[in-house]
Amino acid sequence: MSIMQLNGGSVIAMVGKDCVAIASDLRLGNQALLVASNFEKVFPIHDRLFVGLPGLASDVFTLHEALRFRVNMYRMKEEREIGPETFCHMVSSTLYEKRFGPYFIEPVIAGLPPVTELNPNPKPFIACTDLIGCITTPKDFCVAGTASEKLFGVAEGLWEADLEPEDLFETISQTLLNALDRDALSGWGAVVHVITQTEVTTRYLKSRMD
Repeated sequence: MSIMQLNGGSVIAMVGKDCVAIASDLRLGNQALLVASNFEKVFPIHDRLFVGLPGLASDVFTLHEALRFRVNMYRMKEEREIGPETFCHMVSSTLYEKRFGPYFIEPVIAGLPPVTELNPNPKPFIACTDLIGCITTPKDFCVAGTASEKLFGVAEGLWEADLEPEDLFETISQTLLNALDRDALSGWGAVVHVITQTEVTTRYLKSRMD
């Protein structure tokens, strides 16, 4: 068994029209043994940027604190919030520093760049990395965790370009719930964050509890 599958859990991010969504299940397990059903794997970096951390549970806490420290230092030095692309490279370099004894985490990043005079219509940003920080930036969706294969299959069939926030929520929710039904190491509820330029909508979903 891979150490990446010890605690289970899955994360997915999707791009919509001027919005982005990121979702995860809430299960924490020890292989097939359920430990908790309220284990958050998606964390806010600021109002328009979230990171999902599926993988080994102890490394989830360690990496989240390391990233929180670096983001706070960036905020103090630059006197502004970090952008999604910059944060993605920060995550990558943090993971690559530990490449000889890596964090067993495959981060998923989702966010919206700020509206500026130079960039009045910023495009939604999603990215994912492997456990030593190799970045992938798809234009539609990215997945990580034990249900990755199932998430890919369902998302390929359901995702469409330029989805409105409510349609994006429905699409990512159906994708995640259908994939969780087919993966024994993920599930026991889910949480979905839909990010727009004006607000973040967070909803908790009920799923199969077996």
